[in-house]
This record gives sequence, structure tokens and C-alpha cells, in this order.
Amino acid sequence: MNRPAVGALLAVLGLILVAWLATGVLKLNMLFGVIVPYAAAALFFGGFVFRIVQWSRTPVPFHIPTACGQQKSLPWIKADNLESPHNRWGVFCRMALEVLFFRSLFRNDGAELRRSERLVYGSNRFLWAGGLLFHWSLVVILFRHLRFLTEPVLPGIAFIQGLDALFQVGLPALYMTDVAILIALAYLFFRRLVYAQIRLISLPSDFFALLLIMAVVTSGILMRHFLKIDGERVKELAMGIISFHPVIPQGIGVLFYIHLFLVSILLAYFPFSKLMHAPGLFLSPTRNLANDSRARRHINPWGYPVKVHTYQEYEDEFRDAMKEAGVPVEKE
Repeated sequence: MNRPAVGALLAVLGLILVAWLATGVLKLNMLFGVIVPYAAAALFFGGFVFRIVQWSRTPVPFHIPTACGQQKSLPWIKADNLESPHNRWGVFCRMALEVLFFRSLFRNDGAELRRSERLVYGSNRFLWAGGLLFHWSLVVILFRHLRFLTEPVLPGIAFIQGLDALFQVGLPALYMTDVAILIALAYLFFRRLVYAQIRLISLPSDFFALLLIMAVVTSGILMRHFLKIDGERVKELAMGIISFHPVIPQGIGVLFYIHLFLVSILLAYFPFSKLMHAPGLFLSPTRNLANDSRARRHINPWGYPVKVHTYQEYEDEFRDAMKEAGVPVEKE
């Protein structure tokens, strides 16, 4: 039994139980439909800004861009401006590939110690595929949800919805990203359970984030295909929240409040978790610095003037004590 995974699962189930009891039994719809989302949004934006400001004010004492190509040096040596960018354009292109296609993760190779005590390296692209599938599916799902927050609906949303439901499976149509994100989340979760090396370094917070997102997606799919709710009333509630004139329509259903509560918990948890790697990537000195150390001198921001005590001054101060202790001195 994996204790971190079980603890995270119990925590997510406890959140679901709290939302069900509060809205299904105690009828605290205003609390879970308006007050909790507002509090979660405040925590999200406040924590997000705090972390970004904190990171941006942290000095970078070393010039540490990661590079795996020829650095720009002499004119007759061809430099690789994508693998070892020496200007802003190269940094922008490398960052774009990193953000959109997880380029560094694509290069992740697996290492396995065989019974013959040989360390064997091999290609391992499953993590890259799972991460790419999850993140791109999440982007599409978030974009589709803008239809609940805009009036009239943005033109591109209908196109993305039609493309996402291209195969027209069932009625209402099953979105491909709904299936894809569940597959990706299941892989990322069980990967932490199956591989001993990853299981050893996995914390309860790692499992909690995956299970929480999985619960959000699952509750959304249940609302769309099984325990259906009134989308117009949901939009009325959403529009009221973002316009700061909240209303609680009747008959939305307990499942929606569970879904909304889980989303609120995810928002509030985001700035204080590893999920902040998303904006943190843009502030990473290993990615956003140009590899131009041969052209420009990098000044250490911590390199303030320090009063030094030279060896000559040290010897002048302690020469008699050094002689008594038998320590050789340069000047008699």
C-alpha cells in the first residue's frame, strides 16, 4: 500500500464529501456557489502575484543557461543559436519550443540497471507524450469553458468545440480532449506507483494534485453525459460571479457544486504547489538567459564591496602567536 497515494485519495474524497453534505443536505448553495469561488480566486491571484514577485526579486549570482550546442565564439566557428542561444531571438525560439512542445522532456532518456550489472540507456518518450497530451487537452478544455463566461460567445470557441467533437460519438458529442486528459492523468498517476524510483521520491502533494484534477475532469464528464445539468443556469451563475452580481439559480444540481468546489480548491492550491512550474518556467535562469558569457561579462548581483583581511594583515596581527605555536611566517 502506497501511503502518500492513499492519503491523497482520502483527501480528495473528503473534499467531495464536504461539498455533497454542504450543498445536498445543508443547502449552503450561496456559500459553495459564490463565497468559496471568490475566496479561491483571491487566493489564486494573490498567491500567484506573490510568488512571481518573490521569484523576480531573487538575484541570479551565476550565469547558468543550459546549453547542448556550440556556443557562439569565433566568426569562423558555426554556432547553434537554438541549442545554445546567444541573443534574445534564440532564447525566444527555445522557450517557445519548451512551452509548446516540452522539448527538453522529449530528450529524456531512460536508464535501467540490468541483472548483469550493466547500466543500459534507452529512449523513453512516454512521459513526454503523457505530459504533452495532458497539458494540451487542458488548454483546449479551458478554452471551451469560456462559453460560460462570455456573452456573446467568442467566435473561435464554437470552432474548437466542433473540432474537439469531430467524431460525434454519442449525444451530446464526446469531446476527444475529455478522453485524452483522463488517459494522460491515469498514466501520470500510475507511473508514480509502478516505477520504484519515482515512487520513492513522490510526495502526497504529487498524488493530490493529480487526483484533484482527475476529480474535476470526472465530475465534468458526469455532468455532461450522465447526471446532466442545465447549462443555461450554470452560465447564469458564472456570468453573475464574474460581473460581481452573483445569483444562485434553482435546480442546478449537487454535482455542479461539487465540481465548482473542486475547481475552487485547485485554484486556491495552485500558487502554493508544484503546479506553479507553469509560470516559473519563464523565470528560470537556465532557460531565459542567453549563453553569451564569451561576449558579455555577467556581474554577480550579490557581489557588493566586502572588506577583506589579507594574509599579510593576518600575519602582522598574529605573528608573535604564530611563532610561539611553531607556525612558519613569511616575515620575521
